[in-house]
Amino acid sequence: MKVTVVGAGNVGATCANVLATREVANEVVLLDIKDGFAEGKALDIWETAPINLYDTRTVGSTNDYSKTAGSDVVVITSGLPRKPGMSRDDLIATNAGIVKTVTENVMKHSPEAILVIVSNPLDVMTYCAFLTANIDSKRVFGMAGILDTARYRAFLAEELNVSPKDIQAVLMGGHGDTMVPLPRYTTVGGIPVTEMIAADKLEAIVNRTKKGGGEIVNLLGTSAWYAPGAAAAQMVEAIVRDQRRVFPCCAWLQGEYGVNDLYLGVPVILGKNGIERIIELDLNDDEKELLRTSEAAVRDVKGVLDGLSL
Repeated sequence: MKVTVVGAGNVGATCANVLATREVANEVVLLDIKDGFAEGKALDIWETAPINLYDTRTVGSTNDYSKTAGSDVVVITSGLPRKPGMSRDDLIATNAGIVKTVTENVMKHSPEAILVIVSNPLDVMTYCAFLTANIDSKRVFGMAGILDTARYRAFLAEELNVSPKDIQAVLMGGHGDTMVPLPRYTTVGGIPVTEMIAADKLEAIVNRTKKGGGEIVNLLGTSAWYAPGAAAAQMVEAIVRDQRRVFPCCAWLQGEYGVNDLYLGVPVILGKNGIERIIELDLNDDEKELLRTSEAAVRDVKGVLDGLSL
């Protein structure tokens, strides 16, 4: 098995490191446009193999996509962060151009690959990759829900003073302030979370989750990377090992939840073919309203991409 991670920045390098140490694939290729950057990160990761006792080989490449040939899964983390003075539309145009170029090169050398998109703005960059790759939507999807759900579960574990291993949760919608955590589908060791925490504290955790990325940026001055990288690696592992894990992923909806022609976060079964099935939950009226709000926000950003001549 071969996995490629495009973008050797903090998120991409973390993803590659997790994939290597967990021996998810025989080879992990790390690619970047900055000269020597991916090679250095890949070498550094490989030099931990005798310490952490794993066999996965990590290989770096400066913009040489031939080294990615035959990849089973490709994770795309490429893109620029929003800079002062840059409009939202400028950011979308810039990153869409990057994702489009990366996707074209990836598909040229690995036409059978499954694509996991991490680039932001996530929902719309996944859509961009889907349009460019021109393959079954079940093979193109985005990482957001696993990260957002992980934050939600981590905050709950901290508040309840329990192991995060025992917390299961579902989160839907776009990646951002309009995401939709679902307390009704959140359990702690099988116990509904509403039986273990006061309503006001739960609401505060839900709101903290929605702003989880911003909290990290305020503390570090840059975006998170450990959790996003690990989340992307978890998706790759589910695919490579055909685990059929139930994860919230950014998937192409064609009527599910009453949504058409849009990438949006929903629970799916993830396995060797990519998205094996989209799971449709029976949402109540309040949850449906929240999802509609999130849908509208994502459609607004999608409209910007549709208006570009890429």
